[in-house]
Amino acid sequence: MRDRAYSLRYLTLSASVLLATLAAPAQAFSDDEARRAILDLRKQLQQQSEQNARARLQLADQIQSMQQEMAQLRDQIELISRHQPGPQGQGAPGNAPGGQISDPQEQAAYDGSIDLYSKGQYKDAAESLAAFIALYPNSSLAPMAQFYLGRARYATRDYKGAIEELNSMVQKAPDNERAPDALLVIAGSQIELNNRAGAKATLQRIVRDYPSSDAAATAKSRLQVL
Repeated sequence: MRDRAYSLRYLTLSASVLLATLAAPAQAFSDDEARRAILDLRKQLQQQSEQNARARLQLADQIQSMQQEMAQLRDQIELISRHQPGPQGQGAPGNAPGGQISDPQEQAAYDGSIDLYSKGQYKDAAESLAAFIALYPNSSLAPMAQFYLGRARYATRDYKGAIEELNSMVQKAPDNERAPDALLVIAGSQIELNNRAGAKATLQRIVRDYPSSDAAATAKSRLQVL
């Protein structure tokens, strides 16, 4: 902010000098000198505008990176807390409403995949989650498995893969509690792929379709810097 204020003061001073130059007696300054002064000022204004634009993009990228790291940390904390037994002995991650699913092998396969994700082993987690979805496509845990599969793909910089998985998850389960978060990761992936128009549309979708979600508040802040 201090640098920007300094730049504005500098440009204001430059403009004042130019006006004084133009108002000086004609014999003191030639037309060529006046034109050169105007061109110099235009060049300075253009350079300052380009610097400001680069600074805004860099700030947006830094904010995006920090928010992504925070989102991954929140996921890990959430997964760890879900592994802790609750007052009723529940707490396994991603359980279907009403408690654990009836198939212990299915639950174990899901828990094993999520455990890999919570440990930051994203490549192995992605393979395990993809296998779970292939084995249990109709499972009540499939939407959450696909959400974390998309997150794992994002963490390994497979942004196209992340978009594909998370779009599929939102289409299949638009009312899932993690659907707006999935769209937020999609927007982040689009930014990484330099698709800012697509990211803007995705963020606007979050605000429109999930206005009361935490993701909507984040989407609004990101829209301000895109």
